[in-house]
Amino acid sequence: MNRYADIIDHPHHVSQKHPPLPPESRAAQFSPFAALTGYDDAVVETARRTDQRIDLSPDEVERIDAVLQSLQRGDRIKAVHFVPDGRKAGGSYRETRGAVKKLDPIGGLLLLADDSTIAFGDILTIEEETAGSEI
Repeated sequence: MNRYADIIDHPHHVSQKHPPLPPESRAAQFSPFAALTGYDDAVVETARRTDQRIDLSPDEVERIDAVLQSLQRGDRIKAVHFVPDGRKAGGSYRETRGAVKKLDPIGGLLLLADDSTIAFGDILTIEEETAGSEI
């Protein structure tokens, strides 16, 4: 015998006091409960990889210094430099190309025509680009 035989043929009850929920609201009732707000973001941030700064040999530092000393305003360069991560240890290496605006030996900065700056200590490689190079 069916346990629901006494109600199986009755019509579905519709409340006179409470209107039915729209489908969007009904779906929200069954969405997963996020007990730890921000937990997923923290997991993604922890998993995000950063590079460690590469220590240069004295010869490499000397070569970079020689290139920096030879640069003049308007010279075009290609530099690979370290950019520290703002949220965790490490950072990333980026390639930047541009025209030299100014060298600031006291501040240890290379200023480019697009107003970007590169700290001398962050440079991994730097080279002057010839007039025929594409930038």
